[in-house]
Amino acid sequence: MIDQAIFYATLAAAVGSGLVAGIFYAFSSFVMRALGRVPAAHGMEVMQTINVVVINRSFMLVFFGTALLCCGLLIAAYLRWHDGSGRLLLLGSLLYLVGTIGVTMVFNVPLNDALAAAKPDSAESAPLWAHYRERWTMWNTVRTVASAAAMVLFILALR
Repeated sequence: MIDQAIFYATLAAAVGSGLVAGIFYAFSSFVMRALGRVPAAHGMEVMQTINVVVINRSFMLVFFGTALLCCGLLIAAYLRWHDGSGRLLLLGSLLYLVGTIGVTMVFNVPLNDALAAAKPDSAESAPLWAHYRERWTMWNTVRTVASAAAMVLFILALR
């Protein structure tokens, strides 16, 4: 029974981290570039809106639900250490928790908060927006790689 629970938790963590990786990939590969092509005030306004709308039940369930699964999989890693999948569960869980959740909280959220406080039509908005796009996208790419790598590790742990 415990083996089935670990299997389904790992499968759900793989799907969750993959979904998160896809969302982040879209932003790093084209959304932020598109927002950079419109006037700064418009790009800022859209990103400010995205940062409000993203706080919704479906995204938060996948984003933090996967983190919760990873916490449980850290225990499963100890239980599965002998068969090799434990190392994969440990690495995948830590990668998601540190590289996705940790980076979000330490880097992306403070940038989002600074953007939320800015007035898009102000004189200082253009340099702030350029700095935001560069730094936010860089850290978002880290989150993309971390969540995608976690997904791969979880899939490998299912073998």
